[in-house]
Amino acid sequence: MKTLKKQWLEVLSTYQFVLCFLFLGPFFSLVGFFLLFTSLWYFSVLYLVWLFLDWDTPQQGGRRNQWLKNCTVWKHLSDYFPIKLVKTVELPPDRNYVLLSHPHGIMSFGTFCNFSTEGTGCSQLFPGLRFSLAVLNCLLYMPGHREYFLSCGICSVNRQSLDYVLSQPQLGRAVVIVVGGANEALHTVPGEHCLTLRNRKGFVRLALRHGASLVPAYSFGENDVFRVKAFAPDSWQRLFQVTIKRLLNFSPCIFWGRGLFSAKSWGLMPLARPITTVVGRPIPVPQCPQPTKEQVDHYHTLYMKALEQLFEEHKESCGLPASTHLTFI
Repeated sequence: MKTLKKQWLEVLSTYQFVLCFLFLGPFFSLVGFFLLFTSLWYFSVLYLVWLFLDWDTPQQGGRRNQWLKNCTVWKHLSDYFPIKLVKTVELPPDRNYVLLSHPHGIMSFGTFCNFSTEGTGCSQLFPGLRFSLAVLNCLLYMPGHREYFLSCGICSVNRQSLDYVLSQPQLGRAVVIVVGGANEALHTVPGEHCLTLRNRKGFVRLALRHGASLVPAYSFGENDVFRVKAFAPDSWQRLFQVTIKRLLNFSPCIFWGRGLFSAKSWGLMPLARPITTVVGRPIPVPQCPQPTKEQVDHYHTLYMKALEQLFEEHKESCGLPASTHLTFI
Protein backbone atom coordinates (compact mmCIF):
# COMPACT_ATOMS: atom_id res chain seq x y z
CA MET A 1 0.00 0.00 0.00
CA LYS A 2 1.26 3.47 -0.89
CA THR A 3 1.48 6.10 1.80
CA LEU A 4 -0.56 9.28 1.47
CA LYS A 5 2.65 11.23 0.83
CA LYS A 6 3.67 8.85 -1.97
CA GLN A 7 0.23 9.11 -3.58
CA TRP A 8 0.38 12.90 -3.63
CA LEU A 9 3.93 12.92 -4.97
CA GLU A 10 2.74 10.74 -7.85
CA VAL A 11 -0.30 12.91 -8.51
CA LEU A 12 1.65 16.18 -8.45
CA SER A 13 4.47 14.76 -10.60
CA THR A 14 1.95 13.61 -13.19
CA TYR A 15 -0.01 16.84 -13.09
CA GLN A 16 3.10 18.97 -13.64
CA PHE A 17 3.89 17.00 -16.81
CA VAL A 18 0.35 17.45 -18.14
CA LEU A 19 0.38 21.20 -17.44
CA CYS A 20 3.85 21.62 -18.96
CA PHE A 21 2.90 19.58 -22.03
CA LEU A 22 -0.24 21.62 -22.66
CA PHE A 23 0.50 25.13 -21.43
CA LEU A 24 4.22 25.75 -20.81
CA GLY A 25 5.02 26.89 -24.36
CA PRO A 26 1.97 29.12 -24.92
CA PHE A 27 2.30 30.62 -21.42
CA PHE A 28 5.95 31.68 -21.74
CA SER A 29 5.38 32.86 -25.32
CA LEU A 30 2.67 35.23 -24.10
CA VAL A 31 4.74 36.34 -21.10
CA GLY A 32 7.71 37.09 -23.34
CA PHE A 33 5.53 39.07 -25.74
CA PHE A 34 3.94 41.21 -23.02
CA LEU A 35 7.28 41.86 -21.29
CA LEU A 36 8.41 43.65 -24.45
CA PHE A 37 5.98 46.45 -23.56
CA THR A 38 7.11 46.82 -19.95
CA SER A 39 10.20 48.02 -18.14
CA LEU A 40 11.38 44.38 -18.09
CA TRP A 41 11.64 44.23 -21.89
CA TYR A 42 15.31 43.25 -21.69
CA PHE A 43 14.38 39.77 -20.38
CA SER A 44 12.58 39.02 -23.62
CA VAL A 45 15.42 40.47 -25.69
CA LEU A 46 18.00 38.41 -23.82
CA TYR A 47 15.96 35.27 -24.40
CA LEU A 48 15.69 36.03 -28.12
CA VAL A 49 19.47 36.44 -28.27
CA TRP A 50 19.88 33.09 -26.48
CA LEU A 51 17.37 31.50 -28.87
CA PHE A 52 19.36 32.78 -31.85
CA LEU A 53 22.67 31.46 -30.46
CA ASP A 54 21.14 28.11 -29.50
CA TRP A 55 18.99 27.70 -32.63
CA ASP A 56 20.66 24.52 -33.94
CA THR A 57 20.54 22.49 -30.71
CA PRO A 58 17.27 20.65 -31.59
CA GLN A 59 18.96 19.50 -34.82
CA GLN A 60 21.99 18.19 -32.91
CA GLY A 61 20.59 15.67 -30.47
CA GLY A 62 19.15 18.00 -27.87
CA ARG A 63 20.77 19.13 -24.64
CA ARG A 64 20.89 16.23 -22.20
CA ASN A 65 20.72 17.25 -18.54
CA GLN A 66 21.56 14.16 -16.47
CA TRP A 67 20.22 15.69 -13.26
CA LEU A 68 16.83 16.35 -14.85
CA LYS A 69 16.82 12.97 -16.61
CA ASN A 70 17.41 11.20 -13.29
CA CYS A 71 15.13 13.44 -11.24
CA THR A 72 12.84 11.50 -8.87
CA VAL A 73 9.80 13.29 -10.29
CA TRP A 74 9.91 10.87 -13.26
CA LYS A 75 9.93 7.88 -10.94
CA HIS A 76 6.81 9.22 -9.24
CA LEU A 77 5.22 9.88 -12.63
CA SER A 78 5.95 6.32 -13.75
CA ASP A 79 4.62 4.87 -10.49
CA TYR A 80 1.32 6.75 -10.82
CA PHE A 81 -0.02 4.65 -13.71
CA PRO A 82 2.26 2.57 -13.27
CA ILE A 83 4.50 2.50 -16.37
CA LYS A 84 6.60 -0.60 -16.98
CA LEU A 85 9.35 -1.21 -19.54
CA VAL A 86 9.73 -4.82 -20.78
CA LYS A 87 12.81 -6.05 -22.65
CA THR A 88 12.30 -9.15 -24.79
CA VAL A 89 15.83 -9.43 -26.23
CA GLU A 90 19.21 -7.80 -25.77
CA LEU A 91 20.02 -4.71 -27.84
CA PRO A 92 23.84 -4.73 -28.02
CA PRO A 93 25.44 -1.26 -28.12
CA ASP A 94 27.71 -2.19 -31.03
CA ARG A 95 25.22 -0.81 -33.58
CA ASN A 96 22.61 1.92 -33.97
CA TYR A 97 18.85 1.56 -33.82
CA VAL A 98 15.67 3.22 -35.04
CA LEU A 99 13.10 2.39 -32.38
CA LEU A 100 9.47 2.95 -33.38
CA SER A 101 7.07 3.53 -30.52
CA HIS A 102 3.32 2.89 -30.80
CA PRO A 103 0.68 4.12 -30.21
CA HIS A 104 0.87 7.90 -29.95
CA GLY A 105 -2.02 8.26 -27.52
CA ILE A 106 -2.76 11.78 -26.27
CA MET A 107 0.56 12.62 -24.56
CA SER A 108 2.75 9.53 -25.15
CA PHE A 109 3.35 8.98 -21.44
CA GLY A 110 4.93 5.54 -21.96
CA THR A 111 7.33 6.69 -24.66
CA PHE A 112 8.44 9.80 -22.76
CA CYS A 113 8.93 8.15 -19.36
CA ASN A 114 10.71 5.09 -20.74
CA PHE A 115 13.08 6.65 -23.26
CA SER A 116 13.58 10.28 -22.16
CA THR A 117 13.87 9.77 -18.41
CA GLU A 118 15.13 7.20 -15.93
CA GLY A 119 11.67 6.75 -14.43
CA THR A 120 11.63 3.06 -15.42
CA GLY A 121 15.38 2.41 -15.38
CA CYS A 122 15.92 2.36 -19.14
CA SER A 123 19.72 2.65 -18.92
CA GLN A 124 19.87 -0.40 -16.65
CA LEU A 125 17.72 -2.52 -18.98
CA PHE A 126 19.65 -1.40 -22.08
CA PRO A 127 23.18 -0.58 -20.91
CA GLY A 128 25.37 1.26 -23.38
CA LEU A 129 22.50 2.68 -25.46
CA ARG A 130 21.78 6.39 -25.72
CA PHE A 131 18.13 7.03 -26.55
CA SER A 132 17.01 10.22 -28.31
CA LEU A 133 13.27 10.79 -28.51
CA ALA A 134 12.29 12.81 -31.59
CA VAL A 135 9.29 15.16 -31.45
CA LEU A 136 7.66 17.82 -33.62
CA ASN A 137 10.04 20.64 -34.49
CA CYS A 138 7.57 23.34 -33.38
CA LEU A 139 7.63 22.07 -29.77
CA LEU A 140 11.36 22.82 -29.56
CA TYR A 141 11.13 26.47 -30.57
CA MET A 142 8.51 27.63 -28.05
CA PRO A 143 9.86 29.25 -24.86
CA GLY A 144 9.47 26.91 -21.92
CA HIS A 145 8.67 23.88 -24.04
CA ARG A 146 12.09 24.18 -25.62
CA GLU A 147 14.08 24.08 -22.39
CA TYR A 148 11.83 21.45 -20.80
CA PHE A 149 12.15 18.92 -23.64
CA LEU A 150 15.70 19.65 -24.81
CA SER A 151 17.02 19.05 -21.29
CA CYS A 152 15.64 15.51 -21.48
CA GLY A 153 17.70 14.81 -24.62
CA ILE A 154 14.75 15.23 -26.98
CA CYS A 155 15.50 16.28 -30.55
CA SER A 156 13.60 17.27 -33.69
CA VAL A 157 11.96 14.59 -35.81
CA ASN A 158 13.18 15.98 -39.13
CA ARG A 159 15.77 14.40 -41.44
CA GLN A 160 18.64 16.72 -40.51
CA SER A 161 18.28 15.99 -36.81
CA LEU A 162 17.92 12.21 -37.11
CA ASP A 163 20.80 11.97 -39.60
CA TYR A 164 22.98 13.91 -37.16
CA VAL A 165 22.24 11.53 -34.27
CA LEU A 166 22.82 8.35 -36.28
CA SER A 167 25.99 9.73 -37.93
CA GLN A 168 27.91 10.11 -34.67
CA PRO A 169 31.13 8.04 -34.53
CA GLN A 170 30.15 6.39 -31.23
CA LEU A 171 27.75 3.48 -31.77
CA GLY A 172 24.86 2.62 -29.48
CA ARG A 173 22.62 5.47 -30.63
CA ALA A 174 18.88 4.83 -30.71
CA VAL A 175 16.47 7.39 -32.11
CA VAL A 176 12.92 6.90 -30.84
CA ILE A 177 10.12 7.95 -33.21
CA VAL A 178 6.39 7.92 -32.49
CA VAL A 179 5.52 7.13 -36.09
CA GLY A 180 1.77 7.71 -35.93
CA GLY A 181 2.15 11.32 -34.85
CA ALA A 182 -0.73 13.77 -34.76
CA ASN A 183 -2.87 11.72 -37.13
CA GLU A 184 -2.75 8.71 -34.81
CA ALA A 185 -3.81 10.90 -31.90
CA LEU A 186 -7.16 11.33 -33.66
CA HIS A 187 -7.65 7.57 -33.38
CA THR A 188 -6.91 7.43 -29.66
CA VAL A 189 -9.93 5.55 -28.33
CA PRO A 190 -9.79 3.50 -25.10
CA GLY A 191 -9.83 -0.20 -25.89
CA GLU A 192 -8.93 0.26 -29.56
CA HIS A 193 -5.56 -0.21 -31.25
CA CYS A 194 -5.54 1.69 -34.53
CA LEU A 195 -2.11 2.66 -35.88
CA THR A 196 -1.19 5.12 -38.64
CA LEU A 197 1.56 3.10 -40.28
CA ARG A 198 0.59 1.69 -43.66
CA ASN A 199 1.88 4.70 -45.64
CA ARG A 200 4.55 5.87 -43.18
CA LYS A 201 7.87 4.77 -44.67
CA GLY A 202 10.29 7.60 -43.88
CA PHE A 203 11.66 5.71 -40.85
CA VAL A 204 12.58 2.78 -43.13
CA ARG A 205 14.54 5.09 -45.44
CA LEU A 206 16.29 6.53 -42.39
CA ALA A 207 17.28 3.06 -41.16
CA LEU A 208 18.51 2.03 -44.62
CA ARG A 209 20.64 5.16 -45.07
CA HIS A 210 22.47 4.46 -41.81
CA GLY A 211 22.26 0.66 -41.58
CA ALA A 212 20.41 1.00 -38.27
CA SER A 213 18.28 -1.90 -37.03
CA LEU A 214 14.52 -1.35 -36.80
CA VAL A 215 13.05 -2.04 -33.36
CA PRO A 216 9.28 -2.22 -32.69
CA ALA A 217 7.90 -1.10 -29.33
CA TYR A 218 4.27 -1.09 -28.19
CA SER A 219 2.83 0.62 -25.11
CA PHE A 220 -0.18 -1.39 -23.97
CA GLY A 221 -2.59 0.86 -22.08
CA GLU A 222 -1.43 4.17 -23.62
CA ASN A 223 -4.84 4.77 -25.20
CA ASP A 224 -6.68 4.12 -21.93
CA VAL A 225 -5.38 6.93 -19.70
CA PHE A 226 -7.81 9.56 -21.05
CA ARG A 227 -11.41 9.48 -22.16
CA VAL A 228 -11.69 10.87 -25.68
CA LYS A 229 -14.55 12.31 -27.70
CA ALA A 230 -14.45 10.54 -31.06
CA PHE A 231 -16.28 12.08 -34.02
CA ALA A 232 -17.67 10.29 -37.07
CA PRO A 233 -15.28 10.37 -40.07
CA ASP A 234 -17.80 12.36 -42.16
CA SER A 235 -18.72 14.90 -39.46
CA TRP A 236 -17.80 18.59 -39.57
CA GLN A 237 -16.05 18.22 -36.22
CA ARG A 238 -13.70 15.59 -37.65
CA LEU A 239 -13.13 17.74 -40.74
CA PHE A 240 -12.17 20.61 -38.42
CA GLN A 241 -9.70 18.39 -36.54
CA VAL A 242 -8.09 17.18 -39.76
CA THR A 243 -7.84 20.72 -41.13
CA ILE A 244 -6.13 22.01 -37.99
CA LYS A 245 -3.76 19.03 -38.08
CA ARG A 246 -2.75 19.82 -41.64
CA LEU A 247 -2.23 23.51 -40.90
CA LEU A 248 -0.51 23.34 -37.51
CA ASN A 249 0.79 19.73 -37.29
CA PHE A 250 -1.11 18.92 -34.10
CA SER A 251 -4.51 17.35 -33.50
CA PRO A 252 -7.05 19.29 -31.41
CA CYS A 253 -8.44 16.28 -29.56
CA ILE A 254 -11.19 16.61 -26.96
CA PHE A 255 -10.13 14.54 -23.96
CA TRP A 256 -10.56 14.46 -20.21
CA GLY A 257 -9.48 12.43 -17.23
CA ARG A 258 -10.10 12.71 -13.50
CA GLY A 259 -9.92 15.71 -11.21
CA LEU A 260 -6.82 16.62 -9.23
CA PHE A 261 -8.47 16.05 -5.86
CA SER A 262 -11.09 13.44 -6.72
CA ALA A 263 -11.13 10.45 -9.04
CA LYS A 264 -14.89 10.91 -9.42
CA SER A 265 -14.69 14.36 -10.98
CA TRP A 266 -13.55 15.49 -14.43
CA GLY A 267 -10.23 17.16 -15.09
CA LEU A 268 -6.88 17.01 -16.88
CA MET A 269 -5.39 14.39 -14.58
CA PRO A 270 -4.92 11.14 -16.52
CA LEU A 271 -6.54 7.97 -15.24
CA ALA A 272 -4.29 5.59 -13.32
CA ARG A 273 -4.20 2.76 -15.87
CA PRO A 274 -1.16 0.46 -16.27
CA ILE A 275 1.05 1.22 -19.29
CA THR A 276 3.38 -1.60 -20.33
CA THR A 277 5.92 -0.80 -23.03
CA VAL A 278 7.27 -3.94 -24.68
CA VAL A 279 10.43 -3.57 -26.78
CA GLY A 280 10.67 -6.22 -29.50
CA ARG A 281 13.35 -7.98 -31.47
CA PRO A 282 15.53 -5.79 -33.77
CA ILE A 283 15.29 -6.22 -37.54
CA PRO A 284 18.77 -6.00 -39.13
CA VAL A 285 18.88 -3.49 -41.99
CA PRO A 286 21.76 -3.11 -44.49
CA GLN A 287 23.26 0.31 -45.17
CA CYS A 288 22.10 1.76 -48.49
CA PRO A 289 22.85 5.49 -48.99
CA GLN A 290 20.28 5.58 -51.82
CA PRO A 291 17.59 3.02 -50.92
CA THR A 292 15.28 1.87 -53.69
CA LYS A 293 11.49 1.74 -53.47
CA GLU A 294 11.63 -2.06 -53.46
CA GLN A 295 14.02 -2.08 -50.49
CA VAL A 296 11.88 0.40 -48.57
CA ASP A 297 8.70 -1.60 -49.22
CA HIS A 298 10.40 -4.86 -48.26
CA TYR A 299 11.63 -3.67 -44.86
CA HIS A 300 8.40 -1.78 -44.22
CA THR A 301 6.48 -5.04 -44.68
CA LEU A 302 8.93 -6.88 -42.41
CA TYR A 303 8.48 -4.21 -39.75
CA MET A 304 4.68 -4.32 -39.85
CA LYS A 305 4.74 -8.10 -39.48
CA ALA A 306 7.20 -7.88 -36.56
CA LEU A 307 5.07 -5.27 -34.80
CA GLU A 308 1.92 -7.33 -35.27
CA GLN A 309 3.69 -10.42 -33.92
CA LEU A 310 4.91 -8.45 -30.89
CA PHE A 311 1.36 -7.29 -30.20
CA GLU A 312 -0.10 -10.79 -30.52
CA GLU A 313 2.53 -12.35 -28.25
CA HIS A 314 2.08 -9.90 -25.38
CA LYS A 315 -1.52 -8.66 -25.55
CA GLU A 316 -3.01 -11.24 -23.18
CA SER A 317 -0.26 -10.81 -20.57
CA CYS A 318 -1.04 -7.07 -20.67
CA GLY A 319 -4.74 -7.57 -19.96
CA LEU A 320 -6.22 -7.57 -23.47
CA PRO A 321 -8.64 -10.26 -24.69
CA ALA A 322 -7.42 -12.74 -27.28
CA SER A 323 -9.91 -11.32 -29.80
CA THR A 324 -8.11 -7.92 -29.87
CA HIS A 325 -5.99 -7.18 -32.94
CA LEU A 326 -4.05 -4.27 -34.41
CA THR A 327 -5.60 -2.16 -37.15
CA PHE A 328 -3.29 -0.42 -39.63
CA ILE A 329 -4.43 2.66 -41.57
